[in-house]
Amino acid sequence: MSPAPRRAPLPPAVFAAYEYCAAVSTRHARNFSYGARLMPLAKRRALYALYAFARRVDDIGDGTLAPDVKETRLTGTRDLLQRVRDKQVTEDDTDPVAVALAHATRRFPIPLGGLDELIDGVLLDVRGHAYETWDDLRHYCRCVAGAIGRLCLGVFGTAPGARGTDRAAEYADTLGLALQLTNILRDIREDADNGRTYLPAEDLRAFGCEAGPHLDPAPPGADFPGLVRFEVRRARELFAQGLRLLPMLDRRSAACVAAMAGTYHRLLDLIDEDPHAVLRGRVGLPGAQKAVVALRGLTGFDTRRVARAGRT
Repeated sequence: MSPAPRRAPLPPAVFAAYEYCAAVSTRHARNFSYGARLMPLAKRRALYALYAFARRVDDIGDGTLAPDVKETRLTGTRDLLQRVRDKQVTEDDTDPVAVALAHATRRFPIPLGGLDELIDGVLLDVRGHAYETWDDLRHYCRCVAGAIGRLCLGVFGTAPGARGTDRAAEYADTLGLALQLTNILRDIREDADNGRTYLPAEDLRAFGCEAGPHLDPAPPGADFPGLVRFEVRRARELFAQGLRLLPMLDRRSAACVAAMAGTYHRLLDLIDEDPHAVLRGRVGLPGAQKAVVALRGLTGFDTRRVARAGRT
């Protein structure tokens, strides 16, 4: 039996572009990179390219530029995305993120419309959009995180013979919602300091926190721990639904997703145990614990734990 043919090495410019995206990802997204490291090299590179583009969009939205300048920058980024979509970006392009993303989209069926949705979601931030209900916030979360789940699914693919794969994109989207709601809880203080409140206004009113979910001490009658734990339960339910994606993936892709989900679900545990911790600073896991979660992703241990928690 003859060995499988080896894939030709990447052109130097494409290799350098992927290395740039990997550096961006490992520097700014440790939770993401711990999961991505479990992937085969080609898929890992594609995930890094997606992250680097998404990071560029987020940095525009979170930066200190005036809103009109941010909108102009986001329009330019959307134009760049269209160039990638139209196959107008070559390896000689001076933008390494565009080069890497263009190469990744030739190798994998990545639904680039998800990056348009991300830009739409960041525009909501730029324009100071507020969220009255969970349905309102869910739309935002789908733009900035559910879409990323669907983009990553384009890299993962589904396992041959897997059942129910017609719902894979739905589950990837729901898992993205769970991750984003966890981010919102973790970043309550930081967002408030930047003049943003993402939690639905109807939830703030229900727990007497309409004056501001970040106030410490809370105003009389406010139940900040109750508010946080209510949102934690919502996120856990989303995790349990979204993790139905895992049996549809190959083992390494499932391990990657399980590692990311496990890390964020452990953040939920920490927040649930001490809701006021989010007012003192960003809650996070030490690197050693993230490595343990990644290893448990390979065994499915954390996946089963998250699924059980979502049903309680």
